[in-house]
Amino acid sequence: MRSLRFWFDTFLLASQYNPPRFVELLMLMLAIASIAVSILFPTEKPYMVLGLSLVFGSAISILVRESMIPSHQNRVTQITALLLLITSLCGFADILNNG
Repeated sequence: MRSLRFWFDTFLLASQYNPPRFVELLMLMLAIASIAVSILFPTEKPYMVLGLSLVFGSAISILVRESMIPSHQNRVTQITALLLLITSLCGFADILNNG
């Protein structure tokens, strides 16, 4: 029970300390889960679209946040967000081509 309380307190503190980063982390965790479901069940395309949409939204959010309030790892964060953006756009293109 203590470990569950520890994780709950950690999530609560993270959401209060830096809400935009917490929302981006939550979006990326949901994206990983939905893409994993779409890999386990290949006929379920909506999960892949949902996961790619969450990755796209998170990447855009990261880029906007970094442009407004730069962090100490500005360049690394921007490059990672751009790679996420490119990956999600390529995934959308693949879904559209393979229908």
